[in-house]
Amino acid sequence: MTLKSARHLIPAKSREQSAPRAKAIAIPTLAISRRWLFASAFAIASVFAAERLWAQEAQDGVIKSHGISSFGELKYPADFKHWDYVNPDAPKGGEYSTWAFGTFDSLTPYILKGNAAAGATVFYDTLMTGNLDEPDSMYGLVAESVEYPENREWAIFNLRPEAKFRDGSQVTAHDVVFSFEKLFNEGQPSYRVALKDFEKVEALDDFRVKYTFNPEGPLRELLMTAAGLPIFSKAYYETRDFTESSLEPPMGSGQYELLSVDPGQSVAYKRRDDYWGKDLPVNVGQNNFDVIKFEYFADYTTAFEAFKAGSYSYREESLSKLWATSYDFPAIDKGWVKVETLPDGRPSGTQGFWFNLRRDKFSDPRVREAIGLAFNFEWSNESLFYGLYDRTDSFWENSGTLQAEGMPSEAELALLEPLRADLPETVFTEPAFVPDVQKAEDLADRRALRKAGKLLDDAGWEVGADGIREKDGEKLTIQVLNDSASFDRIINPMIENLRRLGIEADATRVDAAESQEREKNFDFDIVTQRFSMSSTPGDELRTIFGSETANTPGSANMAGIANPAVDALIEKIATAESREELTVATRALDRVLRSMHVWIPQWYKGAHNIAYLDMFARPYTDTPPPFGMGTSSIWWYDEEKAQALKEAGAF
Repeated sequence: MTLKSARHLIPAKSREQSAPRAKAIAIPTLAISRRWLFASAFAIASVFAAERLWAQEAQDGVIKSHGISSFGELKYPADFKHWDYVNPDAPKGGEYSTWAFGTFDSLTPYILKGNAAAGATVFYDTLMTGNLDEPDSMYGLVAESVEYPENREWAIFNLRPEAKFRDGSQVTAHDVVFSFEKLFNEGQPSYRVALKDFEKVEALDDFRVKYTFNPEGPLRELLMTAAGLPIFSKAYYETRDFTESSLEPPMGSGQYELLSVDPGQSVAYKRRDDYWGKDLPVNVGQNNFDVIKFEYFADYTTAFEAFKAGSYSYREESLSKLWATSYDFPAIDKGWVKVETLPDGRPSGTQGFWFNLRRDKFSDPRVREAIGLAFNFEWSNESLFYGLYDRTDSFWENSGTLQAEGMPSEAELALLEPLRADLPETVFTEPAFVPDVQKAEDLADRRALRKAGKLLDDAGWEVGADGIREKDGEKLTIQVLNDSASFDRIINPMIENLRRLGIEADATRVDAAESQEREKNFDFDIVTQRFSMSSTPGDELRTIFGSETANTPGSANMAGIANPAVDALIEKIATAESREELTVATRALDRVLRSMHVWIPQWYKGAHNIAYLDMFARPYTDTPPPFGMGTSSIWWYDEEKAQALKEAGAF
């Protein structure tokens, strides 16, 4: 699993598009994900320069470098001063506040117990960190450099002696080893899958830690994983139980510490003036806010009303109805709140209704395909979403190169043919699956429902005398798990169509806490979930689609996928030695997953709809860095703008 797992394996409950969610399922870290391809003349020139430096420092087959990347390419040289996209002179100060959905009862995000607060990974540093303009590179944070052989079977990280925990104690290699052992032995169960190919982690001395990897493992990925793991204080946990959730601020070496916490209501973090690494190139121009705060709400509409009332300062809108009809309140007219749509060049995310394949009634793919036909996206987009969205059909929607199209290529077939016994025949005989286009003017599209009915008939689920489909004496019943009233308007029309098909269907709405627990334990029929996928996917895909995590509580494998062919393709992705190999293998996996009907794909929009109090500034105007807006990291508080708002009575 690589650094990108920090973002890409955190399921976010979708409210049309992803909304703030305080839920960490996989491996959260502070480092910025290395996600999308960077393509500009300057970047290419910088890469060539970095490659020359990289090659010069390779001696006796061992590379020593200030950074690492999946395929050996670094944009920034060893003497870089700051990321290109930041303002190195950005002032520090002020508060950035936003909202989160649901509730929380913990500040410990790496264990299964409890629900961690939004932003709770902010306490911790990692050995290396990524940036917003490279897809798969990391540079030294706690580690000033890394040494590794060309085959990447081991790595030695050289720690900075100046790195300190919040209490002033030194961060050592012994803390790094301790952190790995805690995550592997006592962390969320998915860590044991993610870290299984780590053969040994040892402190060579106080400031050198060595990772030895399984030579047969995904070596390209394992080095990146090691660099992105959070670092805990060994001394701190000598008197505390790592497995117990707690609201006590943990001991970390990160740039922020706890300012205040009101369980289930709000949490705020304060920038540390004494942070040891504030002048490192990877931190210059970043972490500019004195305070980062999350206000919690159990309902999306209530959260919006609170924003209108000034309860928090920044909001990314995920409800099309609100965006289309409600952003006309007085604060906007007066110029106090700015409203913008900014481009989002990232993959759009894997968003849909996920089937729980652990349940026998969903074992037949014809049943899953039929149920998918009950969701009329075109009607929803026209009637509910104001035409703002496009239909998702790929697990790498909007990625540019990773999405499967048409019939499989020769390169894909070379990977797929040896796996034919474990694959649907349609992988080879039909184009990559795309959901049927239905009539926008008619929720109950007759053609789609007739097709769904035939699929159910063919699967042996026949309509009984009471109008409900049965098979072997069992009725076909479905519950769609939901934790927000705002999503009822999307689920209920699908329920209507399911009932038209003779399925005993219901929408089951529970509170956020119950939903989180049921999802952790896979206690649902169908649930809405979204994953942010990477442009450099790798071993982290095992936690979403791999057999090893199908029955691991708290894992991101919501559907319970357990298929040898899927496992083999994930292995091909994780061990790819070039971008071309990675692309072919990812397209093949996308094609296979779509043919299996493990989800009902929903929708996407390649843009950020944002609104905020006009008291911030940022280093870009209309186009963010390619892999993120950086609102809480590279934006800053503008004292003059804030004072003008105060004088105008905005707050």
